[in-house]
Amino acid sequence: MNRRVVVTGMGIVSPLGNDIKSAFARLSKFENCVERLDELDQFKGLNTRLGCKASFSRPEHWTRKTVRTMGDVAMYSLAATEQALAQSGLEQSDLESGRTGVAYGSCSGSIAPHVDFFSMLVDRQLKNVTSGTYLKIMPQTCAVNISVHFRTHGRLVPTGTACTSGSLAIGNSAELIRWGVQDVMIAGGADEFSPTQVAVFDTLYATSLKNDAPKESPAPYDSGRDGLVIGEGACTFVLEALDHALARGAKPLAELVGFAETTDGTHVTNPNHETMGSALSLALENAGIDAAQIGYVSGHGTATKAGDIAETAATYGVFRRAVPISSLKSYIGHTLGACGSIEAAMMIESMNSGWFPPTLNLASPDTECAPLDYIAGEGRRIDCEYAMSNNFAFGGVNTSLVFKRI
Repeated sequence: MNRRVVVTGMGIVSPLGNDIKSAFARLSKFENCVERLDELDQFKGLNTRLGCKASFSRPEHWTRKTVRTMGDVAMYSLAATEQALAQSGLEQSDLESGRTGVAYGSCSGSIAPHVDFFSMLVDRQLKNVTSGTYLKIMPQTCAVNISVHFRTHGRLVPTGTACTSGSLAIGNSAELIRWGVQDVMIAGGADEFSPTQVAVFDTLYATSLKNDAPKESPAPYDSGRDGLVIGEGACTFVLEALDHALARGAKPLAELVGFAETTDGTHVTNPNHETMGSALSLALENAGIDAAQIGYVSGHGTATKAGDIAETAATYGVFRRAVPISSLKSYIGHTLGACGSIEAAMMIESMNSGWFPPTLNLASPDTECAPLDYIAGEGRRIDCEYAMSNNFAFGGVNTSLVFKRI
């Protein structure tokens, strides 16, 4: 079986906004959401003070029972999923049929409850540990909370592959639908802002130190870039077999035609442009199209020295031309487990509108980066039938998604 897979719903929580249309509209303001966060001053030895937060309030219709097993990361994912399901028009009977599954991931679940377990080990008391503490930090917290809330009975696929958590969830979901295992999949990724997430990259000397000029960073692909900025958010896709969607009168937003995942197998943090490139090549092969048919690439674009160089080398090695590319991280920083789904969603909006956002703060492309067509300035009008979204993660995990405009 090889069914076609379409997107019938998308939802988002992000620094750009908490619905797809307003988030996409914010891109045309050409201003990033990065701020200097005074809360980071308290951590001795931490170099960066930059971060990118979402403005999120718990919806009034959520009861205490709804959120008792959720940290922020699960709440972000649930809010995004409510939006996506509303747009898709799926009935509750579809969700409970056993033919709808959930694939969702984050880097590490919620961070705050870890402190409660730590206090147990230090104080030798369980005073801060409750029956819900583990449920907020478990690797499957987003996927399980979505499944329980919407009463799905199909496959559950938690993806915890750092910065490819969202894209891997989308790709794995497409394969389950294509093979006939499921008719519908709720897929995406999420992460919440935490100083510990900042520290992960700060200790690798990979964070931006433009603490007094937050709007000037990050600067993916630019010769003056000095590192990444941590963000947060969530984005959910409703993926569906085309025949299933058409049978119930749903309107597809795009078709997911290609997906591939590769692993470097060489180093947990140093990127390998050859195996990164193989993910792109395999995604094109899976889509059954040539590289020349891709009109735009949504780059991973973290604004780290080695990362940008390896990514652009991989991209050029596959395309052998100056393909148009930009990085959404210049707007909202690195949203970690959410970036793959957020970036793919904004790319679909771009593909359907014909306008693609620029990489902010890109004044002079690094000559060590491959000679691609770096979109900068006011964005670009492109009539684009196919577009590719790429993400790369710690552990040497590489993903590539190819979407077709409908």
